[in-house]
Amino acid sequence: MRTIKNLCSTVVLLMLCGVCMSFTTEEKSRVVEDGGTGPYKAVMKEEASLAAHTVFVPQDLSKFGKDKQLPVLVWGNGACTNSPWEHYKFLNEIASYGYIVLATGYIPMDEQPYRGPMSTTEQQIESIDWAFAQNADKNSPYYQKIDTKNIAVAGMSCGGLQTLYNCADPRITTLMVCNSGLFNQQNAGQAVGGMPMPPKEKLKEIHSSIIYILGGETDIAYGNGMDDFHRIDHVPACATNFPVGHGGTYRQPHGGEFSVVALAWLNWQLKGDQQAAKMFKGADCELSKRDKWTIEKNAKFETLK
Repeated sequence: MRTIKNLCSTVVLLMLCGVCMSFTTEEKSRVVEDGGTGPYKAVMKEEASLAAHTVFVPQDLSKFGKDKQLPVLVWGNGACTNSPWEHYKFLNEIASYGYIVLATGYIPMDEQPYRGPMSTTEQQIESIDWAFAQNADKNSPYYQKIDTKNIAVAGMSCGGLQTLYNCADPRITTLMVCNSGLFNQQNAGQAVGGMPMPPKEKLKEIHSSIIYILGGETDIAYGNGMDDFHRIDHVPACATNFPVGHGGTYRQPHGGEFSVVALAWLNWQLKGDQQAAKMFKGADCELSKRDKWTIEKNAKFETLK
């Protein structure tokens, strides 16, 4: 009997220690590529108040406040993966230019692919809700440092479908759909099970500017993305292509060419940077001169300020 009692006491003690540890465990963080090439060295981290998400943000938040806030990029991953393990270099690079990036899924602490349940469309909405809550919370390190009036929602492949599913949210300032586009009735059977599958009519719910960043004709999403673009006539839209296929350049150092174009778009649409606007505006825009890139714009595009 004494042996059984001792064993039970040991189990209880271990269980109690386990509870104690759960309260003292710190959130994971990782500095990626020396913090990025931007002026605000970034960090990739977990936030206890935003479960199942990864945050990319400048390490030194003292540089930001009411007069200099962080615009928001909400990101959904390819293959509906619940971790930004394929996109963390790209996202970290953006954060280093003065953004807070809220990516769907668990933080990638190594190069191993994520293996687990798929992400959901609701996680992007959770990111937006969190940004508003943190900006209003006097006890948050992000208090009055987040520019909730300038929010981009974006994603790659399945993440792009999640983005389009959420496009009607009135808090969105701009959309960035990467290596993605809505399926139509003819090719819906090619979709991976579990992907959001809104109909093409969903495009009418877009109320903001939108850019498609595609991988050229060898990108499996090229047809869907270009079809989307040609249907959008009620808001400013453009379709850009760089011939690298569906995988993009996200895993290249600092996110490669996709980072250059994405940053220019975000700097223009979320920060009003007119130098960045030159990448896209005008018949002789900078992107049209950039090696291997192409761009198409709809009739409303040149109305963007």
